Amino acid sequence: MESFKKRIVSSPPKPREEIEEMNAYSAPLEGRRNFLRLDFNENTIGPSPKVLDAIHKIPPNQISIYPEYSGLREAITRNLNSSTIQNKLQADQIELFNGVDGAIHAIFHAYASKGDLLLTTVPTFGYYNPCAKMQGMKILEVPYEGPSFDFPLNAIKESLIRNHPKILIICNPNNPTGTRTSAKKILELAKASPQTLVVIDELYEAFLGDSLLSVVNFSKTSNLVVLRSLSKTSGLAGLRIGFGISNQEVIHRIKKVTGPYDINSFAVAAAFASLEDQEYTDNYVQEVLKARTWIQQKLLNHGVKHHIDGGNYFLLWPKKSSTEVESSLKAKGILIRNMKNKPFIEGSLRVSIGTTAQMKQFWEALKKSDSI
Repeated sequence: MESFKKRIVSSPPKPREEIEEMNAYSAPLEGRRNFLRLDFNENTIGPSPKVLDAIHKIPPNQISIYPEYSGLREAITRNLNSSTIQNKLQADQIELFNGVDGAIHAIFHAYASKGDLLLTTVPTFGYYNPCAKMQGMKILEVPYEGPSFDFPLNAIKESLIRNHPKILIICNPNNPTGTRTSAKKILELAKASPQTLVVIDELYEAFLGDSLLSVVNFSKTSNLVVLRSLSKTSGLAGLRIGFGISNQEVIHRIKKVTGPYDINSFAVAAAFASLEDQEYTDNYVQEVLKARTWIQQKLLNHGVKHHIDGGNYFLLWPKKSSTEVESSLKAKGILIRNMKNKPFIEGSLRVSIGTTAQMKQFWEALKKSDSI
């Protein structure tokens, strides 16, 4: 009996080899509520008042039953089709996810096998690699080029033709560099390797204005997936709602690996309300673009090394150490993201762009923190 007890408590079962060898993706999650949050590229003013009203009106019986999604795909389809799209979307070309993180995970789960190749860029969003590693994929990262972090189009295209990777994933505009890649160039890449699933993360597309949706016909193109969410512009990051757009067959395959109730009822109600108030979101985007121009001019006028391009964020290289400036800004009530140990951007800070008033607050604090 004694030896039996020892066997029970000796050690837990071993996970898959891929999981044992990888590091978990992690980001600071706690203690951010009382700061000016310029560290995660979030909406800095909150969602439409219509969203809050919709949440407040949720009846008790909508909480005690499983969520229903009837009409949400159609609402997203109408919203997307109201923009400049040559080939109108169909509701069965859209799938809902618990944030774009959930979409990324599902895509790798559906399409990637041990030994397959992921082709991506570097530096870029840090969650792609863990998703690839948990499937046992090999990873080929192509660096952005030069001091302006240009998109490595030729290198990516050559690798596609030579290696035919299972998945190519591109963040456009790229996080954290803001690098822009034209929709037409992305179509060229998809055509270069039809057997590669080309995933375009358009989380920050609203700050770019050149979506793949404006040129692609998903009924004829079967190896492209576009990812969007209501987090960065609509202010629903805390509710976790994203969606993928693709060929019907691709969507059908990805749906096989998603849970039946991945999105909660609060997120569903908020999504409907947010989609009905597109004007609110558009006005916020315009304010951020205005603030982006304002802060860029300040950085240029004072000779501060920086890189601003397509997103609601920019990179800044302080004169002092990035850790020292990060700490000083936090003491002044402002959170930014330290790019410490990130390849090619070591020593920089990533700063989210909010309203002009918020960027003025950041600028005054930065001048004191970095002796500008």
